[in-house]
Amino acid sequence: LHSTERSCLLRELHRFESIAIAQEKLEVAPPSPGQLRHVFFHNALPFVGFGFLDNAIMIAAGTQIELSIGVVLGISTMAGKYCEIQNHLFLFSCSSSLAGYVEALASRLGLSIPDLTPKQADMWQTRLSAHLGKAIGVTIGCILGMFPLLFFGEEEEKLEEK
Repeated sequence: LHSTERSCLLRELHRFESIAIAQEKLEVAPPSPGQLRHVFFHNALPFVGFGFLDNAIMIAAGTQIELSIGVVLGISTMAGKYCEIQNHLFLFSCSSSLAGYVEALASRLGLSIPDLTPKQADMWQTRLSAHLGKAIGVTIGCILGMFPLLFFGEEEEKLEEK
């Protein structure tokens, strides 16, 4: 960061810290349902993208890797499952590296940070809303990411014919 950016960041951190100190003495109301909804969607949207990419890459690339290695090496079903687990670990690390891009896209789409005080951000309702958003988001993303399965019926029929 440039010196002007560092000084701006430092000012904002001091302002945030002074607000947090002042609010320690005050009783803060829990977040409103609208704020909790905002927290939910703020956490869910990037995880929809991550779940979609993760599942789509694992299904498409994992199946191809398993079919090519399994056919070439003539390995057993158990060894194939071990290779499949190794492939999933490798592909998961590849798709998790795309998470930063998904979050950048979400911020470009106008997904703003919820306007909460530091105390509200630490309340159990907010944490629960954030965790539910992540869990439901990744579940929806994984379901949407199963679309490559629509194309595997034809390939399996071709392999059976050979």
